[in-house]
Amino acid sequence: MLREALPMVKTPLPGPAAAAILERRAKAIPAAIKCPYPCVIKRGEGAMFEDVDGNLFLDWVGGVGVLNIGYSHPEVIKALKDQSENYFHAMMNIVTHEGYIKLAEKMNSIVPVRGDEKITMLVNSGAEANENAIKIAKAFTKRPNIIVFSGAFHGRTLLTMTMTSKKAYATGMGPFPDGIYRAEFPNLYRKPDGLTDEEAIQYYIKKIETLFEEASPADYIAGIVLEPIQGEGGFVPAPIEWVKALRKLCDEKGILLIADEVQCGFCRSGKMFATEYWKEAGCAPDIVTTAKSIAGGIPLSAVTAGKEIFDFVSPGTIGGTYCGNALACASALKIIEIMERDHLADRALVLSGKLTEVFNGWKKKYEVIGDIRGVGCMMGIEFVTDKASKTPNPQLVSQIVTEAVQNGLVLESAGTYGNVIRILAPLVITEEQVNCGLKIFEDAIKKLIC
Repeated sequence: MLREALPMVKTPLPGPAAAAILERRAKAIPAAIKCPYPCVIKRGEGAMFEDVDGNLFLDWVGGVGVLNIGYSHPEVIKALKDQSENYFHAMMNIVTHEGYIKLAEKMNSIVPVRGDEKITMLVNSGAEANENAIKIAKAFTKRPNIIVFSGAFHGRTLLTMTMTSKKAYATGMGPFPDGIYRAEFPNLYRKPDGLTDEEAIQYYIKKIETLFEEASPADYIAGIVLEPIQGEGGFVPAPIEWVKALRKLCDEKGILLIADEVQCGFCRSGKMFATEYWKEAGCAPDIVTTAKSIAGGIPLSAVTAGKEIFDFVSPGTIGGTYCGNALACASALKIIEIMERDHLADRALVLSGKLTEVFNGWKKKYEVIGDIRGVGCMMGIEFVTDKASKTPNPQLVSQIVTEAVQNGLVLESAGTYGNVIRILAPLVITEEQVNCGLKIFEDAIKKLIC
């Protein structure tokens, strides 16, 4: 069975069948939709996929966080088949379908936003969810501006690519929308020299207060948007003490705190949502956006907030043709059921415990590993030229990714400098697959630094 298999590469990559398809890809679709991997999938199960040449790959990227329950879960397949036999689509502005309502009710019961009554709207992608969160925040506060952070990634629409920090994602796309201001995210590994973590948190909060003085007055700010664990920024967790200070600042200034859980949601962090850690610390957000693993690969995303916030949104300003598609809702409802029943948040903690121990061992052995970080099984390994200088080492990361895939392990880079390898393995991965992946990964490191 493929879901229990181990990596096996029979031919140099790409194999002949994959090479032919990749040649067609180059002619048919934009080169700007980049892919560094010489793989063409034929089928997938669990954390594994088989390519068109019969090679088997262990996937530690999972569609960049989409496949927390893995490929082709049989119960999800059945849920989709059952729904498809009734209807594919019903637009909620025209014909109400109960799947949307059931999913909204479920999200309202589990997403840790402030408010006694919660409301969820469904859309199609992470970027669309984030863009709607901004619209909702502006409608509620009657304010024009937002604050985002260094290292942020929020999407590729015109607004969300402006919110996104790394401008390689926005080359040639200006002019950009105004009213978006950027503060420095608290990356404690790269905090100013000489500061303790506690002093650094105050330093980063002061950066926001300075923004109020020099860029936008606080009473012009509708919302502050952040990822609880930065994704493209290098899997950098937001320190909880900083979030508490940020929550206090938002309350004082009448600003909404918006959490982008597009990548870190749905059990990845060791909780159903990473903002559950915030709620436990008394600093729950006002709005949460989710996507990726919500429907296991069927396009779907969500925005959840208190009813009192949504009540300020004018009719017609939110929604869309495919929002809350019936097939996507059926998939999401079954996936959340599986996640809760099979305790995948607990599984994420078990995996992270093992991986953290191994990765910290590597950190002691290899001068090129500067930092190990993350929350739950959303982990990042930052590679540097040496520990003293912390100089980013993106070239080595690129070489590790290339070497690993040739041996059947799919890894992906991240980070402002492209020098972080992110771990987003499906949470249904087997112990034997974990061990095999770790061996391929470490063998690649040893080969490339020797």
